[in-house]
Amino acid sequence: MEMDADNSSGPTGAAGETSVITETKDHLDPNVPESPLVAEYIAHSADPLPIETALGPAQVQTEVFEPLQMDLSAAEPRVPPVFSIVADDLSKRFGKKTAVESVSLRVGQGEFFGFLGPNGAGKSTTIRMLCGLLRPDAGRIQIAGIDLMADPLAVKRIIGVLPEETNLYERLTGEEFLMFAGQMYGLSREDTRTRAESLLDLMELNEDRKKLIVDYSMGMRKKVALASAMIHRPKVLFLDEPFNGIDQISVRSIRNVMRHLIERGATIFITSHVMEVIERLCTRVAIINQGRIVGEGTLAELRTMAQTDSATSLEDVFLKLVDARAEPETLNWL
Repeated sequence: MEMDADNSSGPTGAAGETSVITETKDHLDPNVPESPLVAEYIAHSADPLPIETALGPAQVQTEVFEPLQMDLSAAEPRVPPVFSIVADDLSKRFGKKTAVESVSLRVGQGEFFGFLGPNGAGKSTTIRMLCGLLRPDAGRIQIAGIDLMADPLAVKRIIGVLPEETNLYERLTGEEFLMFAGQMYGLSREDTRTRAESLLDLMELNEDRKKLIVDYSMGMRKKVALASAMIHRPKVLFLDEPFNGIDQISVRSIRNVMRHLIERGATIFITSHVMEVIERLCTRVAIINQGRIVGEGTLAELRTMAQTDSATSLEDVFLKLVDARAEPETLNWL
């Protein structure tokens, strides 16, 4: 995963991390009964921090975020959308560095969309803008027909995010963490428990459901973070390097879960350096380099753009479109 000019995405709940939906006890809706799990969590915290769901990267931008209201009926899009993700002319600068410049994307409903680029190309910055974690300097974003700038809370209710890093609440068990995440989304305790049990079974975490997250392996953390991003049945799921640092057994498990999501009509937007997985799963791919989109389409369309033959792999197409050196330099002293 590349490090963009901003901080890299990181998941949920740890101090210094940001989430798609942020709450503090003082901001809870007084008309909504407080979750027993949340109340217990606050009561046992020596220095209570903002409660963050399992959704995302660092440093909350207060002008973008507002306290979560639990009425999920507002999550329905106003107009039936043709595209799940619409981005027009997105740009973002950090000082003199232009991280993203005039990026436009269209991702259809039920599509498995890959987003590729070298390290530092602008992938994480783009995802953070699409999720509402980072305000673009210019451009417009719609998620499932909802304008992100006009109604950010409605967008956050219908998306799930799996950041690259998985800094979860380590003193909760996997089961407790899913219960916490579901109730933060406004699900009833009964619905949350039912969905948590199904997700733990799907992720092959049943035997470890009572184990503290601090004792989980990296692959297990990825799976419980993905489960927390799915528990409210999001319409759009953003995955930032979901396979980074995990073993092939966990890769297969997560890949099967993603196929299951697509079959249920969700839209998945994924970044990864594992070209074989992107080539196998994605219906369309966009390639970003130095903050600009240099190619977008099906693999066949990308091959045409790169002027390669029909047998060329996605990796070779990618390298040609980003103007990578054909042969890497070697060290003379080795």
